[in-house]
Amino acid sequence: MKHYSRVRAEIDLDRFDQNLLAIRKALPDHTSVIGVVKADGYGHGAVPLARRMQECGFVSGFAVATAQEGLSLRRAGIAKPILVLGYSFPEEYEEMVRHQISAAAFTDEMLEQMSRAALSLHGEMGVHVAVDTGMSRIGVEPDESGAAFLNRAAHTPGICLEGAFTHFATADERDKERTNCQFSRFVGLLELAKKRYGVTVPLRHASNSAAVLDLPEAGLDAVRAGIILYGLWPSDEVNRSAVQLQPILSLYSQISFVKTLDAGREISYGGTFRTESPTRVATVPVGYADGYPRGLSNKGEVLICGKRARILGRICMDQFMVDITHIPEAAQGSPVTLIGQDGAERITMEELGEKSGRFNYELACCLSKRIPRVYRSGQKTVAEKDYFDDPG
Repeated sequence: MKHYSRVRAEIDLDRFDQNLLAIRKALPDHTSVIGVVKADGYGHGAVPLARRMQECGFVSGFAVATAQEGLSLRRAGIAKPILVLGYSFPEEYEEMVRHQISAAAFTDEMLEQMSRAALSLHGEMGVHVAVDTGMSRIGVEPDESGAAFLNRAAHTPGICLEGAFTHFATADERDKERTNCQFSRFVGLLELAKKRYGVTVPLRHASNSAAVLDLPEAGLDAVRAGIILYGLWPSDEVNRSAVQLQPILSLYSQISFVKTLDAGREISYGGTFRTESPTRVATVPVGYADGYPRGLSNKGEVLICGKRARILGRICMDQFMVDITHIPEAAQGSPVTLIGQDGAERITMEELGEKSGRFNYELACCLSKRIPRVYRSGQKTVAEKDYFDDPG
């Protein structure tokens, strides 16, 4: 195993397992979990975590955003069903058929093109019909036209109607009125398709992470668990007592240089911070090219020797500076915690998101491929992902 001195993200697989089990306990017995691992598992690493979930009987499959993400999982040996939640392009259909990657479908043109691709390979294209109940993004309408589309999907040669889904736009808000309306529209459409055409959808899924926490009655056949898998909250308005979650990612670096500056010294680009008295300053070799938010300039903090150290000046592409005047024991090589816990102090993605004008999803997804991921279980390193090892 390598030792990553400059920066590393540590992923706690034991906590990941605990989050999975906590989610399972919050669901009805008949409801399975679709693990959402798009955006490289929200920056945590899709392949290692999908491998972990593949061993769970209650995880029925995985959801991604693009065909390429699905193919990456297949190349890594992930065998469970994979669904592309977003738009899949016609040139991708044949490869999706070959690797049994299912697509969201919502136009007749898509059905026709998917059918041709599947029949040309003497195979089938699995589809989940996307239903727009209020997100106004993709999907058929929850009315007579949508019911007719479900019927066409069920009877188009080369197409296997595997499921139908919708996506809640406001499930992470305290007021659930609009979400309940969306759910009613979705269920109403499925009932209409069954009444009009005798079409029964095998896998019905509507709930995202926020609905898993607040609307267990919307579980249907499966839920799409995303951000909560990684121990992060969809918002500060959801019920945090419903499921016990633990963040699984910590981000570490170390001090690369220490200097004492006199009063009146400017620090970093633009001189936006000026020392008012002699100040002991440490340089940390991480920057916005690593996905560490530039918006934390002059207001973020890190943990050194169990104490908070304030960021001084603007965060650079590859480095930033912090005040360690009050931490005399800090020295070159001292560990720096950017996300995670050191002693009694903790820095969360929610805190960094609030201070930088982002939110936790975005911050996690933006962690750069310059940061190696180190996977830990039972206090041991069990796997690593160093993107620089990938052949270019």
